[in-house]
Amino acid sequence: MTITETMESVGTRVSVVEADKIGSATVALNLPKTLAVVGECAAPRAGDVVVVRALTESATYNQLELPTGRLAKINPGDVLAGVLGSRRALKGFVGDVPASVKSGDQLHLLNMGGVIGCCTGHHSSLSDAIKVEVIGLVTDENNRVRNISDAALPVRETFAAEAIAPLVLVAGACMNSGKTFAATELIRQATRAGLRVAAGKLSGVACLRDTLNMADHGAVQTASFLDCGLPSTVGVGDLAPVAKAVISQLNECAPDLIVIELGDGILGGYSVASVFDDAELRQATAAVVYCASDYVGAWGGIELLRRRGIEVDLVAGSVTDSQMGEDYIEQEFGVAAGNARRDGARIFKLLKPKIENAATRACV
Repeated sequence: MTITETMESVGTRVSVVEADKIGSATVALNLPKTLAVVGECAAPRAGDVVVVRALTESATYNQLELPTGRLAKINPGDVLAGVLGSRRALKGFVGDVPASVKSGDQLHLLNMGGVIGCCTGHHSSLSDAIKVEVIGLVTDENNRVRNISDAALPVRETFAAEAIAPLVLVAGACMNSGKTFAATELIRQATRAGLRVAAGKLSGVACLRDTLNMADHGAVQTASFLDCGLPSTVGVGDLAPVAKAVISQLNECAPDLIVIELGDGILGGYSVASVFDDAELRQATAAVVYCASDYVGAWGGIELLRRRGIEVDLVAGSVTDSQMGEDYIEQEFGVAAGNARRDGARIFKLLKPKIENAATRACV
């Protein structure tokens, strides 16, 4: 008996489709290319797995990241498997999970990890988001729509008695401010110094690129909010329980240091600020690195965090791409500055005493 016949007997029509490409946002489910789908869902959730057909091309945003991390070009007519989700990218796409989903609806590809939703705007440097037509939502053997939360880490309200390795939080003014470069260079330098480093990403929109980059620079284990079943951190509100789940997972490999990147900016739609409001996370943090592209952005981040009782330990990012930027920040703002591209070793040297102090406190 076919899947279609079985499901029709309970009043729900299921068809079988063959996906050409599967987005990396579904990685935890290890989906095959042959998928059973239902044609509609009256109450879709972020993370529901959806199969769509690409209708248009994009000159600037035309690749899908696969579960392997490889990028594949999207062509009109390609059948893609992704997940419903929202995005709030200042320099990318903005969109939301639709109120309902049925076969034939037109949605958009919101990011290269395969997050799909209703696009409501995009940065002027980009062409329109790729338009897609819904084929159906992926179901399991019980006729239930599959969601990436089915294979998620459970969130944690507390670390309890768990001794957490020193954390370095890398935050920034906005996307493309240099956070990933600073984080990966810190991982590389700490690894060269003999430390066992784990790394993760706590906010943003689902994609494997940054955590794979962390692994390429020496991280012995990586994790992100995607492991908690989130296609993005839009609308999460309090990100601390997600952060603790990710950090606890990383802590299991007994690292000497955990480097955490906070995607997007400390202001914006991804709930980043909530991480800094949690007492346990603040206690576990050895140092805060803040990335900005200009003086005003650097000053604003320092002041915003200071109002929350948090001191920035190092300013990095493109504002430090010239020596003049480093000098100005140190002289005018009284905060250490370093450039990951020009002198990554200096960044680690500046942070090393704080990491060592935190490790000593954890052992007491």
